[in-house]
Amino acid sequence: MINFNNVEFVTSVAQPNKFLNDGKKSIVFSGKSNVGKSSVINKLLNRKNFARVSSVPGKTIHVNYFLVDRQFYLVDLPGYGYAKVSQSEKERWNKLMESYFSDLNRFDLGVLILDSRHKPTADDRRMKEWFDYSGKPYIILLNKCDKLNKTESRENPKMIREELDLAEDFPCILFSAMKGTGKNELINAIIPYIK
Repeated sequence: MINFNNVEFVTSVAQPNKFLNDGKKSIVFSGKSNVGKSSVINKLLNRKNFARVSSVPGKTIHVNYFLVDRQFYLVDLPGYGYAKVSQSEKERWNKLMESYFSDLNRFDLGVLILDSRHKPTADDRRMKEWFDYSGKPYIILLNKCDKLNKTESRENPKMIREELDLAEDFPCILFSAMKGTGKNELINAIIPYIK
């Protein structure tokens, strides 16, 4: 059984030639800069501020590696889509992502985090395209579901599936980093890919 509480920060990478490739399995997390990605990771790991949570979106500008239970990496990609980031920073992000997704052995499962309250943005669609391009399995995590009413909880996942042209059985998990909703489902989605 994996102990998600047993986690250590390994490294923060800004250059493609420094990406880790030591044979360990990797689960990669991606999402726009204000979607609560760090909060999702912290909830999964039962930590308060392990992945940095900031009031300023766009804080994660490197690829961060966390080793979970000495068995697999949880990889935190830089948040995307933050308007106040300079053009050169956006270009750096694009090159970093292009390099990351160019090696099909880089990760085993992707977790694309979206805001359950809203339609996917153009940047969300682009990130989905990166995952599609990789050919690797990925799931969609619909964060902030604690802010939805009952009707929205039922209808929003359908709307997001349609917007992203996802099959009906494509894994979309309603998640709340605040309340822990969907945490067990996320763990169950990850487990098959780290064995």
